[in-house]
Amino acid sequence: MHGLGLLLGGAGILATLLPLLRQTAWWIRVCDFPRLQIVAGLLLSLLLLALPGHRLWLAHAPVVLGMLGLTVVYQASRIWPYTTWHRKQVQDSQRRPDDPNHISLLVTNVLMYNRDASRCLGVIREKQPDIVLAVETDEWWLSQLQGLTKDYPHTCHAPLPNTYGMLVFSRLPLLTKEIQFILDPGIPSFHGRVRLPSGVEANLHFVHPKPPAPSESKTSTRRDAELLLVGRAIQVHDGPTIVAGDLNDVAWSHTSELFRRLARLLDPRVGRGLLPTFHADYKLLRWPLDHVFHSAHFRLQHIERLPYIGSDHFPIFIRLSYEPQGWQSQEAELEAADAEDRLEAREKIHDAAVEEPA
Repeated sequence: MHGLGLLLGGAGILATLLPLLRQTAWWIRVCDFPRLQIVAGLLLSLLLLALPGHRLWLAHAPVVLGMLGLTVVYQASRIWPYTTWHRKQVQDSQRRPDDPNHISLLVTNVLMYNRDASRCLGVIREKQPDIVLAVETDEWWLSQLQGLTKDYPHTCHAPLPNTYGMLVFSRLPLLTKEIQFILDPGIPSFHGRVRLPSGVEANLHFVHPKPPAPSESKTSTRRDAELLLVGRAIQVHDGPTIVAGDLNDVAWSHTSELFRRLARLLDPRVGRGLLPTFHADYKLLRWPLDHVFHSAHFRLQHIERLPYIGSDHFPIFIRLSYEPQGWQSQEAELEAADAEDRLEAREKIHDAAVEEPA
């Protein structure tokens, strides 16, 4: 049992140390994702190693158990903000759900090879969001969702057969709308402005970069750079802003935190729970990949992970309330980018510019 405990503990320590190297290789960056699972493995390791053993083990036990304990504390500290025991970063809105300053968004990665659109359409009809963002959408999915245009007349589409297609449906007017291919001709992103029922205008940025995975991209370089380029673009405007999509990154990763500091955005998950959206088929292997970040202009009216739709991702629904009087209190939660952050962002963007697309 001690051997199994040592094996689990060693793997947990290694998976904890590798991301600290700030290397972009996919097999290093994937260690950012399963922090909760790593904590569980480390705790099991501690339990096994706490069992009585022979003299040789007893002589080294304090050092080994101490290392494992410190690793558990570090990993737990990374996911602690995404528990209900942590202070909320985004304040709750007390306004009614039908307030004209509200905007609701449903984000869904439909899984391109999923050919059952009925469940996806079902959650859309149930939640009645102001905007629907659907990714991994090809021409078949566009044909299945096209009926939404009756209630969502403002659209912008980039259906693709490569699992990176993107469809946007809005019942609110899109004052500007543009599909951009920031770094890769096969990876679209949406950028525009929407008018709320109250007349307030908000900036929208919807993204779905490639994940660091052997079948997708051998490094996280271009994913990181795409997020950081969007973050730099947000710095140019100072109005209400929402960023959403399947970011193929977890909120507690170094890159996600750097992106939010550059763009000065808040994460409504902080203090409310993980709301893991991937992998829908495996309960023990889940983490939050689908996100909505926003500027301090908004408070939260509601956030919810939606039911299974046949995809490997759960959809996520959010309703935000534009409340400019809340800026001062919420801006205190923002951590501004410093000179070191800006230098790191420039270096990551430069590295992506010279790296060949996967």
